Amino acid sequence: MHWAVAVVALTLLAFAAISGRIEGTPITAAMVFTAVGLIVGSEALGLIDVPPAGETVKLLAEATLALVLFADASRIDVRALRGELSVPLRLLGIGLPLTLLAGFLVALFVFPQLSWSEALLLAVILAPTDAALGQAVVTLTRLPSRVRQGLNVESGLNDGICVPLFWIVLAIAQAESGAIGDGAAVRLVLEQIGYGILAGVVAGIAAAFVVVVAGGRRDVGGSWLQVVPLAGAGLAFGIADPIGGSGFIAAVGHLIEELGEVLNAVTFIVFGAVLLGPVLGDVTWSVALYAVLSLTVVRMVPVAISLIGTGARRPTLAFLGWFGPRGLASIVFAILVLEEGGLPHDGLILTTTYVTIGLSVLAHGLTAAPLANRYATWYESHPRDALPSLESSDVREVRWRFGVGHSRVPEPRGGG
Repeated sequence: MHWAVAVVALTLLAFAAISGRIEGTPITAAMVFTAVGLIVGSEALGLIDVPPAGETVKLLAEATLALVLFADASRIDVRALRGELSVPLRLLGIGLPLTLLAGFLVALFVFPQLSWSEALLLAVILAPTDAALGQAVVTLTRLPSRVRQGLNVESGLNDGICVPLFWIVLAIAQAESGAIGDGAAVRLVLEQIGYGILAGVVAGIAAAFVVVVAGGRRDVGGSWLQVVPLAGAGLAFGIADPIGGSGFIAAVGHLIEELGEVLNAVTFIVFGAVLLGPVLGDVTWSVALYAVLSLTVVRMVPVAISLIGTGARRPTLAFLGWFGPRGLASIVFAILVLEEGGLPHDGLILTTTYVTIGLSVLAHGLTAAPLANRYATWYESHPRDALPSLESSDVREVRWRFGVGHSRVPEPRGGG
């Protein structure tokens, strides 16, 4: 364990030293950390060798996802979204259900040995996206604001949407396989969702009291105001977990971005070392096929369907469809499946999940910066000056051009 801590710390220091130089290149943080994990893991140097189903891995992954959910929720620019809700609403309201359906049907076709509930569970595990794996896509200001905000909001919210779905489908799969009874399955779902929401409300009220009441009276020191979100997050997670609730459902609404980034890095090192590395020798053609289909057809077709009527052109449809990386949420769901156990084909589900995430880390990492710049160049040379559409830089600007509602030219946004 001491060697493992030293390796992780050294990796973080080394990456920090070069982090500025690799910005905008095809090399991403997730790629580096996963690669280091593969090198130092149990299948190579053996410097990090912890049980994948152990409490250390589970706690790390759960805490990381909780913090990332806080950060994702707080990063959403509500003011900027007022005129740009169409894309995330379509991606979440139409694209996500269709992605789940497509993932389910493809799983039944590729893995006929899976039961319908296991196939649906695999689809749910791989449905959430992780914008951090293609950071250039949501940070490059030359891109249309609607595209950047759409992908960012989708990534920030689909994790939370999939959490209750995951627990429901897992309980059904366990009950169907006989691992738990029907009553236990219902109780599991109600506890995970109900207690999680209750813990989140309690923690939110407590944190709000400190900020609004104590802060309003200037009883809180300036530096301690920065501690409140972290303490609120810990309170929500700490209350939910012991009473059987989902800490992820409790974990919505606070900004803890810096700590989340560190834990995210550590999680990907552990992912490469103890999850991905040991299963690479078990990859079959069917596992590889599902991984490829999951990152392409299963994602891209639903996205294209969800954007019908927006005026989006083919490059935009392809760009939004391709950049749906699978990452942290899928890792955590897989660890929970590993911990719960009891499914006849949990090994196949986990291997497929790990390989899909690993392929996503590589493919989306390598293509994020080049394709983001290429799409931005295309967008700038093919302006959309017709009716308001997904590719319009700002609805207000288009309305002004047609003499509707505005008397002056607004400032351009998001590369428009």
